[in-house]
Amino acid sequence: MDHSLFTAAVLSWYQQNKRSLPWRQTKNPYLIWLSEIILQQTRVAQGLPYYQQFADKYPKVTDLAKASEEEILRVWQGLGYYSRARNLHKCAKIIMQQHNGKFPGSMKELLLLPGIGRYTAAAIASLAFAEPVPVVDGNVFRLLARYYGIDIDISSSKAYQYFYQLSLMLIDASNPGDYNQAVMEFGALYCTPKQPDCNNCVLKNGCVAKGNATVLQLPVKKKKLKVRERFFYYFIIRHNNKVLMHKRTGKDIWQGLFEFMLIEQKKAGTIDLLAHPALSNFQNGQAEIEVNDKIIRHLLTHQLLYVNFAVITVKSKSDLAAKLSVNGFDWYDLEAIGELPKPILISNFLDSYMNSINLQ
Repeated sequence: MDHSLFTAAVLSWYQQNKRSLPWRQTKNPYLIWLSEIILQQTRVAQGLPYYQQFADKYPKVTDLAKASEEEILRVWQGLGYYSRARNLHKCAKIIMQQHNGKFPGSMKELLLLPGIGRYTAAAIASLAFAEPVPVVDGNVFRLLARYYGIDIDISSSKAYQYFYQLSLMLIDASNPGDYNQAVMEFGALYCTPKQPDCNNCVLKNGCVAKGNATVLQLPVKKKKLKVRERFFYYFIIRHNNKVLMHKRTGKDIWQGLFEFMLIEQKKAGTIDLLAHPALSNFQNGQAEIEVNDKIIRHLLTHQLLYVNFAVITVKSKSDLAAKLSVNGFDWYDLEAIGELPKPILISNFLDSYMNSINLQ
């Protein structure tokens, strides 16, 4: 098969149809890296304002490295996958300490940095340094699987290497950055998962899946994502205009973000508030308890959270954190809470429900 026909067609399409995005107007590896990290598992429309905010607030890698992790998590709030933000900060520090503030210029060297995998390393190397290394992501898997009629299970261990070697034959060595942008853009806008525009596709005459009517059967992905269900009960302990919160630690979701007191159960069901050991000191009229009966479903990539909130208004906050035996908790007023990095779930609750109970 003449691979040059595919490459020429997709490059021509890209030049005529590419979206005008700020990271496409630069060869600065820092800004390209920033965009690639933000756009991992994120749509362009959602990621764009975050990119602009980071680029404005931290115009150089030096600025990002000097910021605190808490500050970066606050700017990242709402984007999800918070390990990306932590790795972003860690990587910036390493670039300052070990590379004198300059990004390594090859895919091989970039892969040694935290948070940079094969796709991101290839993107930076090709876009910023014109290294002829192809990107392979979900869009590329889908586009090439359909065009060439490849039925390899893309969740299998051999799939990446197969598609990478094929992409090495397809990439335009004289313009690797545009080629990589082109296949990603084509997959994102045209050769989409569920409703590809096959009738108007510039690749339709050579597309095996189009000819065989197997477009929606490709790419093959047999491994299904297992979603873990978790049951969270949050207790907003308040005294006047202050709320008790702490920073999540440990290797779990939302590491480094702030939350209310949490009781997690293994299965669905209500909690007998006053019978729970952690809440026993609220008996005998020491507090008013208001339970929000609405269960909030919060979907993460691998987890589905069922969340209840209860507001506990205490008459005295004297030594409460010690009585509850919850290390790391402290009292925060509304202004301080607004500046803390929080899961979007908690941020939304504070924006709506807490206003409704007049937390002034």
